[in-house]
Amino acid sequence: MGVEPLPGGPALPVPGAGAVSGGMRSDADMIRAALSAAAEADPRDVPVGAVVFDASGRELARAANAREALGDPTAHAEVLALRRAAEAVGDGWRLEGTTLAVTLEPCTMCAGALVLARVDRLLFGAWEPKTGAVGSLWDVVRDRRLNHRPQVRGGILETECAATLDAFFRTQRP
Repeated sequence: MGVEPLPGGPALPVPGAGAVSGGMRSDADMIRAALSAAAEADPRDVPVGAVVFDASGRELARAANAREALGDPTAHAEVLALRRAAEAVGDGWRLEGTTLAVTLEPCTMCAGALVLARVDRLLFGAWEPKTGAVGSLWDVVRDRRLNHRPQVRGGILETECAATLDAFFRTQRP
């Protein structure tokens, strides 16, 4: 099974959660990869990183936010990583069997994109009470009216993920 986080709070562990297919990578390892991707963001962009893994834990694609760098309002890390993963898989747009790890709770656009891409699992680090669409402000991924609902685990390495964002915003708003 997975982990069902409480809105705005810590994830509650569920037996069997924490590793992907055979324990190839832990959830924390996947978030560490997303933190590494976030470090690649242009200095003008909010340092959010996203990485897509296949069912065996192999990295398919990674991206950092690039809205400022590309001048594109849809260039969120999750959307860019999903696009790249779909190219890597080369079998259309479906990303069944994958895990998306991201440093920040996805917004409505990104939550909708990962549902439409049929991502199996979503892991995220820091909660986003202002725009989060995976339990904080909205809960797009668990809307029973949708035809796909991924497993979700939030709050993984939350302190480290939040620190990256806090450091960025301290330089933007002295």
